Amino acid sequence: GTWRRPSAPRPPRPRKEPQQLVIPRSAAEEQRLRLERLMRNPEKTVPIPEKLNEWAPRPPPEFVRDVMGSSAGAGSGEFHVYRHLRRREYQRQDFMDAMAEKQRLDEEFQKKLERNKMIAEEQTAKRRRKRSGLLPLPWLRWRTTVPTADAA
Repeated sequence: GTWRRPSAPRPPRPRKEPQQLVIPRSAAEEQRLRLERLMRNPEKTVPIPEKLNEWAPRPPPEFVRDVMGSSAGAGSGEFHVYRHLRRREYQRQDFMDAMAEKQRLDEEFQKKLERNKMIAEEQTAKRRRKRSGLLPLPWLRWRTTVPTADAA
């Protein structure tokens, strides 16, 4: 390469104060050390990792170049090609089964949420009617007639 004359000498780097080595003895202590390290410089941005995408099988190729022939007697290399194709197909089927199961569980959960919401709404409506005087209160058994909304 080409030789360059050194320019002005570099200023010395600022030294960091040496830190003592602390070995965390529990998960709580490890978390406390991490929080202390983050809070040393609150202006510094904290990297928050993105959610990893779920694995999905590769889509099938648009054009298959290496089609297996229909003649009898496959060569010794064809077994490995077949084995890889079979493995990929099994992975694809497992993925589809897992996605169907996940979708089924999500639907069940949504139905359960809806059912719980309806039960809570019925209870709230019942309490509302009790408080408005449209339903007899259980401790007022001596009252023979129930007041109606049009009587008031």
